[in-house]
Amino acid sequence: MRTNFSKFWSRKCESRSGSTTIAHQPNVKAELANEPLAENSACGFFASDGRVQFRPMITADLDEVMAIEKTAFPFPWSAGFFRQELQVACARSILAEADGKIIGYVLFWLLPGAIDIHNIAVHGDFRRKGVARLLLRKVMNEAERQSITRVMLEVRKSNLPAQQLYEAMGFSTTGIRKGYYSDNGEDALAMTLELNASNE
Repeated sequence: MRTNFSKFWSRKCESRSGSTTIAHQPNVKAELANEPLAENSACGFFASDGRVQFRPMITADLDEVMAIEKTAFPFPWSAGFFRQELQVACARSILAEADGKIIGYVLFWLLPGAIDIHNIAVHGDFRRKGVARLLLRKVMNEAERQSITRVMLEVRKSNLPAQQLYEAMGFSTTGIRKGYYSDNGEDALAMTLELNASNE
């Protein structure tokens, strides 16, 4: 499997009924406003004349989303799966756009007392430029807005770059899920971020 910043998978796909992520949710507010990528990001500086904007995913985005999905990981979700998940009541999504182009997205569930990240991906042309870090920061902001203090995810055991990113963002490994990924039986690391003032 590819282990690079194009796809940070934490996929619940067939591990739960009604499985996994996503989300167009009207109450994900326009607080996800314009925010330029910072030059001091550990993932590098996004060199663009445009600004990065954030908003929820809608069905009309799926062509662009699927283009990222298919190149980011060898076992992509289907468009039908995305559409199905847009109906999940607790699901949320955040898209990153630059100059009108979708460059990344994160998909997660709002659970009682926790956020569970399922999928975060960045367009191949925009890897290592701080986009994934900004998306994770948006999830953390949403957790704080909802008075949630825990953010959870699973990541493939082989995906070292993703693990390094999550650790840099304050996540720690809390367990191993044996055979978690049904596509190839790979184990997952369960990682958790406990939010507090130091994460702001």
